[in-house]
Amino acid sequence: MATCSASVPKGFFSVNLSSSAAPSTPASSVPTFEQFPLSPKTFAALRAAGYTAPTPIQAATIAPALSGRDVIGAAQTGTGKTAAFMIPLIERLRAGGPDAGCAIVLAPTRELAEQIHGWARRLRAGLKTALVVGGVAYGPQIGALRAKPAIIVATPGRLVDHLERKTIALGAVRVFVLDEADRMLDMGFKPQLDKIMRALPGERQTLLFSATMPPDLGALARMHLRNPVKVAVGPQAVPPPKAAQDVYLVANGEKTPLLLSLVATNPGNVLVFARTKHRTDRVMRSLCDAGHAAQRLHSNRTQQQRREALEGFRRGRYRILVATDIAARGIDVADIRHVINYDLPQTVEDYVHRVGRTARAQAEGRATSFASPEERGQLHAIERHIGKALPRQAAPRRGEAPRASEPKTAPAPAVRHRAPRPIDPATVRSHRPLRSHGDGVGAHHHATPRHDRPVSLADFVEPGVAVEHRRRPSAQARRARRGRRS
Repeated sequence: MATCSASVPKGFFSVNLSSSAAPSTPASSVPTFEQFPLSPKTFAALRAAGYTAPTPIQAATIAPALSGRDVIGAAQTGTGKTAAFMIPLIERLRAGGPDAGCAIVLAPTRELAEQIHGWARRLRAGLKTALVVGGVAYGPQIGALRAKPAIIVATPGRLVDHLERKTIALGAVRVFVLDEADRMLDMGFKPQLDKIMRALPGERQTLLFSATMPPDLGALARMHLRNPVKVAVGPQAVPPPKAAQDVYLVANGEKTPLLLSLVATNPGNVLVFARTKHRTDRVMRSLCDAGHAAQRLHSNRTQQQRREALEGFRRGRYRILVATDIAARGIDVADIRHVINYDLPQTVEDYVHRVGRTARAQAEGRATSFASPEERGQLHAIERHIGKALPRQAAPRRGEAPRASEPKTAPAPAVRHRAPRPIDPATVRSHRPLRSHGDGVGAHHHATPRHDRPVSLADFVEPGVAVEHRRRPSAQARRARRGRRS
């Protein structure tokens, strides 16, 4: 049922919906979309998209958003947050007619922005849309903006670039949406958000959605929200209940062989998270060398490469996708069977979002983490956050389970300079006689051991063989030789 929280800042109205109790608000008890005041075009678009009944986050936020209220919504991944703000956004723009203005939807990553844009195109029912993200040319985006789209889906950096180029004006914005708002602040987008906020009109509706509700709403409250409705559906900042979680305590050098063993013995597609772009490339190469269809996804890849990697993973062309945390937020790929944390994330929120890529929409999934000795602190923080200890698994030994082929390793570079091997003077006498300087050929040299004097060519020839000493030609002789050759 609806409750008011004492920790919510002044001016906020909080609605907390748990899965165990039915909400008392009228919007939360709506069983079908037909009980919302939506237009026939929106109903037709929902039926075409396969929507039959609202999810809890949709039921709790669509009604206040349709009435023009500012909304802060939080729910687990895979619960339909995109439709929760896209449905009222489209309905308000369509109801306003030609003078309804436009809407801006901001997302922290290009992949999430493309996903939101895809849903906007499915539900738009005649409204123009534009996608404004980095990594692609400005020309097509400028052309799309000149067409006066009703819905603009953008990333903060590229939107600020268009503002500075004066190729876009935000004076006509009537609805402003921040998806994964807390992640934008974590990624350092606060300066870009402030610049965008200053360009927005004062009279607008603001909708903030995320999979986690930050405990301190001060940063979000300063984003000019007016008496927002805070909706928190289900347990906050915890992994999906149907995601089985475990952990392997291994050294860094054992992670790649363990990964190859797991992907070889477990069917289904796999999403692997690594800490850095370099490690992502290295893990992907190891998987490909072992014969697996794998691809990588990180910020150093071009937008076309990132789109191809994600679409290939979604369509089954690649069984394994290795990514940084760029794919941990909002990437909707159906039926990911296994998520593997090759490196533990730096924050517990990122762990929740990583695990949230599997077991979506009440499906079952598995999340496995590798924890090296230097990552034990992060593991303990994750266990404290989720309220339980992750089951420890023992890494399979050789011969106990089928293992994939070991990754190919480059040969060790040759050492150009080696330290001389020490020689015991007592062993020198047991070798063949050495030639000494100034003595006859074959004379024994006991006074000056071999390792105490410079080694010459005579030490490596048979006794009695004359050694020819050739002196390097002088500079004058070399110049004369070059003249004769020319």
